[in-house]
Amino acid sequence: MSDDAALTYTSYLALDEVLSAQRPRSAEHDEMLFIVIHQVYELWFKQLLHELAYLRQRLEAGDTARAIRTLRRMLTVLKVVVAQIDVLETMTPSQFTSFRARLDASSGFQSSQFRELEVVLGRRDEGAFAHYPEDDPGRRRIVEAMARPSLWESFQAYLKTQGYEGDLLRVYADDEGAAIVAEHLVDLDEGLQEWRYRHVKMVERTIGDKAGTGGSSGAEYLRSTLFRPLFPELWAVRRDL
Repeated sequence: MSDDAALTYTSYLALDEVLSAQRPRSAEHDEMLFIVIHQVYELWFKQLLHELAYLRQRLEAGDTARAIRTLRRMLTVLKVVVAQIDVLETMTPSQFTSFRARLDASSGFQSSQFRELEVVLGRRDEGAFAHYPEDDPGRRRIVEAMARPSLWESFQAYLKTQGYEGDLLRVYADDEGAAIVAEHLVDLDEGLQEWRYRHVKMVERTIGDKAGTGGSSGAEYLRSTLFRPLFPELWAVRRDL
């Protein structure tokens, strides 16, 4: 019998591995939800990184149609990511407190995939990787991402393929394919800001202004990330339209 014939739903999706990856450290009922939600976040971050790599390629190739479709997919994923906070918020502060001490030094602040996302989207400072050990694979991916063009730089390359040479006013005046791409980037920017806002409010309602796990400053740090646009030029151009 061939390998293909032996393939099953369970083996194709590696469900034995996926469904055994939830390992609560307490007997508290709500810890399972906390683990599952954050594992799903990491899977969505992985998918967003996968889509961003493809999006950059399509932009640099001047492929408007595929760039738009990829952006629409990413925006839909972001809506799901934001909606997951609704599920997490079904857990009360006391329910989270019941197992919080078992998290030890672990913290969402340590998510190397989210840091990599920030870098692909334009972050360019050593704070994105400085707190990871030198031999950490996540640190290596972040550093490698920082050496590649950001999404904004790929968009600038795309505008050149369309004959705009970075002239955003003309892009919006023409109101064609390049303008649709630009507006989807604004949607992406807004979607990430929405996720950051919902995240900080979720933390505030769960632990207030307590320090976060792993020594992070919790809600205080998260508030400092709010309202920082990814693509300030796309917001600023509206003054001149």
